[in-house]
Formats: sequence, structure tokens, C-alpha cells
Amino acid sequence: MAVEILMPRLGWTMEEGMLVDWIKHDGDPVQPGDVMFTIESDKALNEVECFETGIFRIPPGSDVRGKMLPVGTLLAYILQPGEAFPGESAAAPVQAAPAPTVSAAPTVAAVPVAASAGHMPTISPRARRVAVELGVDWTALQGSGRTGRIVERDVRAAAAAAPAVQISPVARRAAGELGVDVVALAAQMPGQRITREHVERAAHPAPTPVSAPAAGDTRTPIPRLRQVIAERMAASAHTVAPVTLTTEVDATELVKLRQGLKAVGLKDGRPVPGYNDLLAKLVAEALREHPQLNARFEGDSIVTSAAVHMGFAVDTERGLFVPVVSEVSSKSVRQIAAESAALIEQVRNGTVRPDDLGGGTFTITNLGMYEIDAFTPIIALPQCAILGVGRIVAKQVVVDAEAERVAIRQMMFLSLTFDHRLVDGAPAARFLQRVKQFVEQPYLWLMN
Repeated sequence: MAVEILMPRLGWTMEEGMLVDWIKHDGDPVQPGDVMFTIESDKALNEVECFETGIFRIPPGSDVRGKMLPVGTLLAYILQPGEAFPGESAAAPVQAAPAPTVSAAPTVAAVPVAASAGHMPTISPRARRVAVELGVDWTALQGSGRTGRIVERDVRAAAAAAPAVQISPVARRAAGELGVDVVALAAQMPGQRITREHVERAAHPAPTPVSAPAAGDTRTPIPRLRQVIAERMAASAHTVAPVTLTTEVDATELVKLRQGLKAVGLKDGRPVPGYNDLLAKLVAEALREHPQLNARFEGDSIVTSAAVHMGFAVDTERGLFVPVVSEVSSKSVRQIAAESAALIEQVRNGTVRPDDLGGGTFTITNLGMYEIDAFTPIIALPQCAILGVGRIVAKQVVVDAEAERVAIRQMMFLSLTFDHRLVDGAPAARFLQRVKQFVEQPYLWLMN
């Protein structure tokens, strides 16, 4: 019985995803645990595993790599040997082509041709590796193996026939769709490999400006992740009624606490909590006293979360991510530190799960490492509020006005942006005041 392989929902907010690449190809045998393809959701790249045994088949016209598809879109089937595609009366058994040998089999030169409309040729694993090594777009080749499969000799023949044009498979497909002459484009870029960005710029050249552009100006397509970030930031700015409150905090005792935890952690090899981890714990304690800041709109209702799921804004080369540590109120500072460190590492190496990027009820964003004192953070919908953290800097401050006594203290700004639709200014100010008290007197929340 045919098993449908659909675009999966990889996170609770995911509505569509991009099929980045096939790991298994049409005609490949599969079994539970095999990775079939990779999917890019809003912010994460994920490998999708198989749960059935059979033959992996891509229906004609279903190679949709590089396209955004709604959740539930049909991508492929898992069939049994000899089983037809649903709706077809018969199907010949699909067999993997044997590895090519150097025996007396005649060599047939492969001729680069466009793949038939909607049909993606199959290729042996060895031929695929050679295609990557030689920079050959195998999707444009006609195979000489059994059942028309592309084998190594086809790839090497194509590389020898057209060594001058180096182009990625994605770029070649885009060139076909946009009508770009890759040979002419390659002549303009001697020694360079043509990418999709090159093809798109050739298909849609920038209009000639009235004045000459400044030297070094470049134009690049907007990456998918940047589009997502832009959409969410714009949605937040256009939806909420944001108000930002800022207060300066004496973080001297918090600094001492962190230094003590660091000294102990270095001795016993346990996770060393950072300032964000300490702030997550104390903010969670403050939210227990002021739950209206841990709320959200759902339809015509206000939902106040019983648990605090803390998001941490993380800057990466790909863009802004907000991994979430769940149930922070019930966890120790060391547990929060261990989980946040693991999530940040996964975010930066691209292995974070979509579920770890959603479900937050409150967010902390820290720009102190960039020597920023105070700023106006943007709320992550559908949350009610976000806390911006500035740098900790030593300052001379008045500690006893009557005695005219000053001292050097570790000072820090906190900026709370909240949605005025959900909470009024006074309750939000009381919450921020409580956070300030917890920062200045850590024993208050350590004893809660």
C-alpha cells in the first residue's frame, strides 16, 4: 500500500516549509530511520526520517526543491517493489543500478539535455559524489544506466564536454525558469562558479540609477530567514501598543553572586551560569508575583500562562533566533545554564529543533556585550513583554545622600517593553521595580 510523504509540521507555528534537498532519490530503497530529505522551516534546517520500509518514489512533477510549500503538501511516496503510483494501473519494479565497472561494457557519452517536464532523473550514489566533485549539474543529464539512471561515466563525459561552465544545480534550474543564458553568463564570470544569486541578478538587473552607484555597492536577494524576521518584526510593530520603561539598577550584588558561582563551577566542572541565566530565574520569580506580564491574546480572550517559558534572543551569522527554556520557575540556575548553553550551541550550528524556537511566554534580550546601555526591544508576538538588558559598568554613585558618601557600584539599565493592550503602565512598572529589587538583593529571589 502506498504511503504518502507530506510536508511535515516541524513546529507549532510552522505553516509552510522549503524542501532544501533530497537525501533519498527516486527509486532508492528505504527503511525506518533513513533520512529522506531536508526541510527548512522558519528558522531551522531539519532532516526528515523515514518510518516505513519500501521504495522511495518521487511522482512526476513533484520535485519541488527550493520552493516554499504549505504543511501537508505531497512530496513523495513509499511504495513496495512493483507497486504503481496511486491512480496508475501498473508499475515496473524499480531496481537500483549496479555500481559502474571498468569491464567491457561500452562507454556511452552522456548528452546534456533538459529533464522532461516535471520529471527528475535518478542517479547512482557514486555518480552523485563525482558530480559534486566536478561541479556537474546532474539534473540536466540523460542517463545511460539501466532504467535511464545516471552513472559515473555520464557525469565524467558531461564534465569533459563542457568544462568551462561551473554552475550549481539550483542555479541551472533557476536559469531554465528565468530564461538566462548560462554560457553567456559564464563568459562574464571567468573562473567563477555560477550561483542562483548570479542567475537572479542576470534575470532581473537593477535599474540604472540617475547617478552612478557608489563603488562597492552590491545587490543581493533577501534570504528567507531575513524575510521571516522582517515579517514578524513588522507584525509586532503594527499589532501591539508598545510602551518601554527604563530603570537603572545597582547590579553589584548580582555581579558578586555570578563571580562566586563561576569560581565554584570552574572547580567542580559544572555549568557556570551567565547573567542571562540569573536574570531568567529572577524574572521568572517576578512573573509569579505579576502574572499579567506572562499573558497573551488568544482570539477574544486573555490567556495567562501558569508556567514561565523563557526565550533568549541569540545573534548568529544567519540572523536572530529565540530559543526557549521551558519551566524556568521549577529549575535551578545551573539547570537553566546547562539548557540555555545547549540551545545556543544548537542554534549556532543549525541543529536546533523547531519546537525549541516556539512556545515562549517572555523574552530576555541582552546587548550589554556590545556596550549598549539602554534600548527599545520589540515584543515577540504573541507575548506581552520583553526585557532588554544593557551593559554592566562601574560608576561612582551616591550611596548615602545625608552623609554625602559616594561609592563605586556596578550599574546596569533594564528596558521593559510591554503591550499596553494587555497591561497598564502601573502594573508593568511594579513588575520592573520587583525585577530591580531582585537584581539588587539576590537573596530575595534565592529564598523564594
